[in-house]
Amino acid sequence: MSSVLRVELRDRVAVLTLDRPERLNAVGTDTVERLTRVLEDVRHDDGVRALVLTGAGRAFSAGADLGEIESFTSPGQFRAFVGGLTTAYALLEDFPKPSVAAVHGFALGGGLELALACDLRVAERGARLGVPEMKLGVLPGAGGTQRLARLLPPAVAKQMILTGEPLDADRAWQLGLVNEVAEPGGALAAAEALAGRLAAGAPLALAAGKRLVDHGLGMDLDAAVAYERETVSVLFCTEDRAEGLKAFRERRPGEFRGV
Repeated sequence: MSSVLRVELRDRVAVLTLDRPERLNAVGTDTVERLTRVLEDVRHDDGVRALVLTGAGRAFSAGADLGEIESFTSPGQFRAFVGGLTTAYALLEDFPKPSVAAVHGFALGGGLELALACDLRVAERGARLGVPEMKLGVLPGAGGTQRLARLLPPAVAKQMILTGEPLDADRAWQLGLVNEVAEPGGALAAAEALAGRLAAGAPLALAAGKRLVDHGLGMDLDAAVAYERETVSVLFCTEDRAEGLKAFRERRPGEFRGV
C-alpha cells in the first residue's frame, strides 16, 4: 500500500508523490488511507514546515479510481468511498502546514479535487484542470463543486461542472485557480521553490494565516476582523514574533521555531 504514495523530505518540505503512474495516479481507497496516515505523521514532525503534492509519470492524477468504483454493488459503497475522499481532502485543507500542488499533464475529477484542497497550486503550461464527471452522468463528490465555486467566479465554476470541460493552465492562472504557471517539466521545481519560501516562515503565523482566510470567509466582515485582531494579538506573545523583529533589525532571515 505504501507504494501508492511516496514521501520524501527535502529541506523542511515534505514532497508527497502519487505513485500509480500505470493508472495515471487514480485515487482509490488505498491512496486515501495512505494520505491520511502521512498527514497525521507529518502534522507532528517539527522538521516539516510545508508540503508539496505531485504525481509520478505523465499526469498529476486522472481522478478517482474508476476500476474500484465499478466494483461497487450498492449506493452505500459509493457513498462510503466518496466520504473517504472528502474526509482526507478536508484533513489536507485544514492541515496547519501550508501545501502546494504541482500539476503536470492533467488534474481531473478527484485529482483536481485533491489539488483544490491544497493551499496553492502550480501548473505546467499545457496542463489541463477539470471535473469531467458530468460526461459520466454524475458530478464531483469530494468537494469539487464547492471549492471551485469559492476559488472561481461562480459562472466559470458552473461552466466547468456542467460541461465537464477543463481549463488549461494559462486560463486557470488568469482566473486565479492557479498561483503560478511553470514551463513544461518545471511544475515540481516551481512548487518546491514556493514551498521553500513558505517553510521559511513562522509556523504559528503560517497556521494562523490559513485559518484566518479559510474560516474568515464564512463570517461577516466585522466578526472576521475581530477574529483577525484576536489572532494577531496571540501571535504577538510568541517567541517567533520577537525573533522576527530581532532578525529584521539585524537584517537577516528569521530563525523561527514555532513557539
